[in-house]
Amino acid sequence: MPLPAVQGWISRIILLTIAWLSLLLGAIGIFLPLLPTTPFVILASACFMRASPKLNRWLLAHPKFGPLLNAWHTHRAIPAKVKPRAIALIVLSFSWSIYMLDGLLLRILVFTMGCILLCWFCRLPTLENIAAKSENP
Repeated sequence: MPLPAVQGWISRIILLTIAWLSLLLGAIGIFLPLLPTTPFVILASACFMRASPKLNRWLLAHPKFGPLLNAWHTHRAIPAKVKPRAIALIVLSFSWSIYMLDGLLLRILVFTMGCILLCWFCRLPTLENIAAKSENP
């Protein structure tokens, strides 16, 4: 289901800025193994959907990012090879954040958010599982 378009030029500029920065980070993530590509490209697509449907169509037709986004929009699934690396990065980044924070309450809050994110992410289906299920009904 497409998101409703934003009203107002300030919101549009903010969303376009977030989209382009996310897409840039996603593109860097292709070459830099510590930076995940998938979440940044999905965020870019979500922002483009609301701020510029034309740019979102361009992104969906992109040879590198298009298949990833089409799989996400169609099945809410990610490639299987992405999952272990993303889980490791989530654990590492949240662990580092908890280590760097002062205050027990703040650490508990970040830990809780990390656990919720990890539970949600681990439950995401992979494209390979969806393909196997469709082949064997």
